[in-house]
Amino acid sequence: QVQVVESGGGLAQPGGSLKLSCVASRTIFSSRDMYWYRQVPGKGREFVAAIPVSGSTNYADSVKGRFTISRANTKNTVYLQMNNLKPEDTAVYYCYTPNTWGRGTQVTVSS
Repeated sequence: QVQVVESGGGLAQPGGSLKLSCVASRTIFSSRDMYWYRQVPGKGREFVAAIPVSGSTNYADSVKGRFTISRANTKNTVYLQMNNLKPEDTAVYYCYTPNTWGRGTQVTVSS
């Protein structure tokens, strides 16, 4: 069964940066489309970014120009570089590959 585990969350100041990582196991990582979502209390999960096996990356309008998704197939890892963070980026960030969610990592942006 595929597993994905996120890390790298924490506290950042507005305008700061964080880099999230998601390691996948029990799968052929290079054949999987990978995604980041986020969720705040009381709301549904929101799409953040996607990096398919082939084709272009895709971003939510709210993070375009600030976040960058990338992958390292040799490390079974997908990353989310988050720059110029805003308080509204505060959420639990989830890694997703079809049929599998991680447990999430908390990102808090506050001064």
